[in-house]
Amino acid sequence: MKKIILFFAFLTIGVALSAGPRITQADKDRAAKLVSQMTVDEKIEMISGKIDAFHTYGIPRLGIPAIRMADGPQGVRNVDGKNIQSTFYPCGVSAAASWNRDAVHEMGAGIGCAAKAHGVQIMLGPGVNIYRSALCGRNFEYYGEDPYLASETAASFIEGMQEQGVMSTIKHFALNQQEYDRHGTSSNADERTINEIYFATFRKAVEKAGVGAVMTSYNPINGTHAAENPWLVKENLRKWGHEGIVMTDWTSTYNTLDFIKGGVDLEMPRNYVTNPKAVKELLANGVISEADLDEKCQNILQALIAFGFLDKNLEADPSAEDNALSEKRAYEIALEGPVLLKNENGILPLKPGKKNLIAVIGPNANTIVCGGGSGWVNPEDGKGITLAQGMLNLGKKWNVKVLETPDPAVLKKAAAVIVSIGFNKNTESEGRDREYSLGDEQNSLVQEVADLNPNVVVVANSGGEFDITPWADKVKAIILDWYPGQEGGNAIAAILSGKVSPSGRLPFTFWGALDANPAQKWYPAPPLHPRKNRDRYPFTTYGEGIFLGYRGVEHFGVKPMFAFGYGLTYTTFEYVDASVTRSGDGFDVSFTVRNTGKADAKEVAQVYVAPESPSVMRPARELKGYEKLLVPKGASQKYSIHLGPEAFSYYDVDTHSWKLDPGKYRILIGASSQDIRLEVPVTL
Repeated sequence: MKKIILFFAFLTIGVALSAGPRITQADKDRAAKLVSQMTVDEKIEMISGKIDAFHTYGIPRLGIPAIRMADGPQGVRNVDGKNIQSTFYPCGVSAAASWNRDAVHEMGAGIGCAAKAHGVQIMLGPGVNIYRSALCGRNFEYYGEDPYLASETAASFIEGMQEQGVMSTIKHFALNQQEYDRHGTSSNADERTINEIYFATFRKAVEKAGVGAVMTSYNPINGTHAAENPWLVKENLRKWGHEGIVMTDWTSTYNTLDFIKGGVDLEMPRNYVTNPKAVKELLANGVISEADLDEKCQNILQALIAFGFLDKNLEADPSAEDNALSEKRAYEIALEGPVLLKNENGILPLKPGKKNLIAVIGPNANTIVCGGGSGWVNPEDGKGITLAQGMLNLGKKWNVKVLETPDPAVLKKAAAVIVSIGFNKNTESEGRDREYSLGDEQNSLVQEVADLNPNVVVVANSGGEFDITPWADKVKAIILDWYPGQEGGNAIAAILSGKVSPSGRLPFTFWGALDANPAQKWYPAPPLHPRKNRDRYPFTTYGEGIFLGYRGVEHFGVKPMFAFGYGLTYTTFEYVDASVTRSGDGFDVSFTVRNTGKADAKEVAQVYVAPESPSVMRPARELKGYEKLLVPKGASQKYSIHLGPEAFSYYDVDTHSWKLDPGKYRILIGASSQDIRLEVPVTL
């Protein structure tokens, strides 16, 4: 194979900037003038929330309005402290599983339009905390285990939203990988791990997407709470170029002085530590200065000005959202995320016909399933489509029967049985971690149905991996359908019926057993490690370091049940003709994918970089590029993926910066992290 030799004179990580609002010098100057006119009392008000816990303070005499915020990452959940009805999009992990930047961009745009329709200026999303364990209760909100995939997904979402003139808030900064004791457990990790794995998504959101706001996390990081952590905010986030708002998560502050000096601008939902009495006492004693307040007000105001919030009507504008377009966006992203894990004997797609009875059963078949907490959204009346409704909507050519309880006669007669199981907002939610098992009741249902019918298709709702071993060998097909939003029923029916081939790919490694995940050794579970050596907080150690998820397969010598990036479809693909050419700051990887099967389908082609003799410990391979394209049956599609110098770099703890070592690398091209089809050696 031809060897490609490339030379990088120096490492410059550059990104194309988004088209959304950016803070200009004029915005800064206008903000500074306003700050100079504010009284101390007004400055203290400006740095905390008010009213219904989802507003900032306004200063009418200076033309500064109160700004309305709302949850969340799947749609507009609430306005003025009350839950509302709004377009309900798929959850974050489903968006990541789509591996489709354009669809995620449209999702962000759709939520932005809904926000304007409801008079919301700042949306509290996306959530991007890296998937470390299946047990985290908020995995469903997030974008999986890989920092590159999560970064690209987040940037697409943010750009889509902010192009609508709505400010996005990326959260939770940082190292918030658990919900259990999230206020009190310190996430302890080394500098390299933090930068390579856990900072990457936030950094791209700042540098590429120009995110308007960043929300800190509840947890301490190496012993210091995120909302009161100058190393986190001043020495990292601000140095990446973030000039917008940094706000706390709700009720995550503990000390007035630490908050004032920590670099965060806005305490939410109200002034627990930034109340006038506490702040003025510190001012009077000279412990803080008015300049400390000025800096926070400056950051807040220049962001609001850049988004035009001081100059335009902020009232609700129902015409800002095209309901038909929103439904279309929700449907299209719901089509992209489901991952087909198993399809024995090609049982899917199902066949229509009066003689082909399709039975549908299970606790999630007749409900709009979602995770709990701030990610939950209530769809408009009549807009939510369940799996059962979606199958019934296929029309008269399909013989579909929905069962509330097992009917042996129907189950034995059916050509196939769809069993809809999984978690829901009561069992997978913000505020607590979840179980790995679905529980005896659901596992028994699958086994009971499988004993009656050999053609069982399991459709599972979950934010991450769960235990499928009680029945995985007894069923013919398994689809991870995540929490697919209001159009999920129609979308999964389109996939089950073969109208659309499944194209989702796993955004995390599916290990097959909880303890098979190397990181689980260090993941906190009750009882927590006791405090040692006068530690301030109980803690969780990120002992796996940079070898999280698929990065740890070779390092720890483990083999997953389903690899990162894995997903079946209704056809087969062949990869051919790989080439590498120098282009700009790096080079382009080109290859062709042929559809050698009998169905049109989209293929997610993935590019991994593998250093041959690294100067420091590095993963055997890392995702550095991907593209999802439609390849019609019998046709071919050419892919071209650009790799810049950042694709070869690692974080150097000695210089506290990114470093690129010359040497030999392999460019691996494939359908998952463990399914490599082509390889090209390169030398830098």
